[in-house]
Amino acid sequence: MSPDVNAQLGGAGGQSFHSSGESYVMPSISLIRKDGAFAYGFGISAQGGMGAEYDGAFTAALTGGALNLPQRSELGFLRIMFPLAYEVNDALSIAAQIDYGRETIDLQMLDPTTMSYMDVSDDNNFNGKMNGTGWGFNLGIHYKVNEDFALGAAYHSQTSLSDLTGHGTINMSIPADFRVVDMQWPATYTIGMAWDINEQWMLAADIKQLMWSTTMQNFNFGVEGNIQSMPMNWSDQTVFMLGTQYKITPTFALRAGFNYGKNPVPSDTLNYLFPAISETHYTLGLGWDMGGGHTLSGSIVYAPNVEQSGTGMTNSGLSMSHSQFGWDMNYNYSFK
Repeated sequence: MSPDVNAQLGGAGGQSFHSSGESYVMPSISLIRKDGAFAYGFGISAQGGMGAEYDGAFTAALTGGALNLPQRSELGFLRIMFPLAYEVNDALSIAAQIDYGRETIDLQMLDPTTMSYMDVSDDNNFNGKMNGTGWGFNLGIHYKVNEDFALGAAYHSQTSLSDLTGHGTINMSIPADFRVVDMQWPATYTIGMAWDINEQWMLAADIKQLMWSTTMQNFNFGVEGNIQSMPMNWSDQTVFMLGTQYKITPTFALRAGFNYGKNPVPSDTLNYLFPAISETHYTLGLGWDMGGGHTLSGSIVYAPNVEQSGTGMTNSGLSMSHSQFGWDMNYNYSFK
C-alpha cells in the first residue's frame, strides 16, 4: 500500500507538508483443509493500518519555530484466524472463526494540551513500540439460491484487545511508560450476492457497515497515570462494493471492482496523524489457473484524492489530502 498524504497549515496559501510514510507491506499466509462437509484451517494476515510521517519543519510551523522534531504515527493490526465451515447441504453453508489479534502503534507527537513532545516509536517495519493483544470472532452464512445465484452474510465482532503499552521518552530525555487505552477494531456487518450471468461472466456486490462510532469516539493516550482523551467522534460507515470477473479462457480471468464509503472523520476532529479520509477505491485484477493445483492472481488498487479541512477550535487552520495506490499478489496451491 502506497498512500500519498499531505497536510497544509494556515489555510489557503499556507505551508504544505508531505508525509514520508509512502510504502507499507502487508503479507499473509493461510492453509485450509476440506474434510467431507467440513473445512477448517488457519490464516495470518495484516488487517490494515493507518499513519503519517512529517519532518521537523512541520512541527516548527506548528510551534512558531519552538520545536523542530518529527511527528509520525503508524498503526497496524495483525490477525491470526482459525476458521471452521460446515456444508449443511448442497445449498447452505455456515461458518465461524476465532481471531487472535495483535495491534501495534508508533507515535511521535505533541501533547495537544501541554505541547510536550512524546516519543514512543521505533524503525521496525513490522512492529510498533506499543502493542496489545486480544480476541474477536466471525460468523458467516452462504446460500445458493440456484446454480447461478448465491447470497451471503457475515458478522465480525468488535475486538477485545488489551491496552497498548510501551516505553519511550518525553521531550527527548525523560523516560516514560505510555499507554493507549481501549483502541479496538469495530464490529462489521456484511451482506452480499454473487451472480454467474453466464459461463464467462460473474457479478458480485456487497454492503458492509463498520461501527466506528463505538470504537473511535476518543483517542485515549498518555503516560501511565495521566491519560489524555482526544475527541475523534468518527461516524459509522456504510461501504458499497461491486466487482466483476470475466473469463477470457477457462483458465484466465480479468477482474474489476469499485467501492465507496463516505469519509467517517468529522471535519472538527480531523487529525494530521490519523488521515483515514479515503472514500472511493477502483480495482483491476486478473487470475490464472496454471494447472496442477497452481493458481496465481494479482490486482492494483487506486483511491482518488480526497481533501478535507478542519473546522474545530484546534484544527481550523489544517487541510488534509489523501490518495492511495496499492497492489496485491496471491499464489494458491490445491493439494490433490
